[in-house]
Amino acid sequence: MILLGVHEADEEADADWLAAKVAALRVFSDEEGKMNRSIVDISGEALVVSQFTLHAKYKKGARPSFIHAARPETAVPLYERFVRQLEDQLKRPVATGRFGAMMEVDLINDGPVTITMDTRNKE
Repeated sequence: MILLGVHEADEEADADWLAAKVAALRVFSDEEGKMNRSIVDISGEALVVSQFTLHAKYKKGARPSFIHAARPETAVPLYERFVRQLEDQLKRPVATGRFGAMMEVDLINDGPVTITMDTRNKE
């Protein structure tokens, strides 16, 4: 599962970079139990869910601010581009949520890995 937050400063190049990085990231175990395989290597599937709340700012007060999350007219095309690029990388369809909808999504983690990736900070 990929929770995708689109920042107001994100561009097409960010969606492209992120899709390639996600597809190549070696976070799945090999036969020795080492994280040595990518989602491509294991012929895995992906679910991409839009999540603007990833851009919450909470420095002041007790109510989070989402002012840096991209507006829908920017976010939707970048979300869709990321999905298309990931499909190209995986060579298979990618499941998606419905942008802007209230959704209930169940997630069962199979392992201890949760990674935050930021196109503004490509570590």
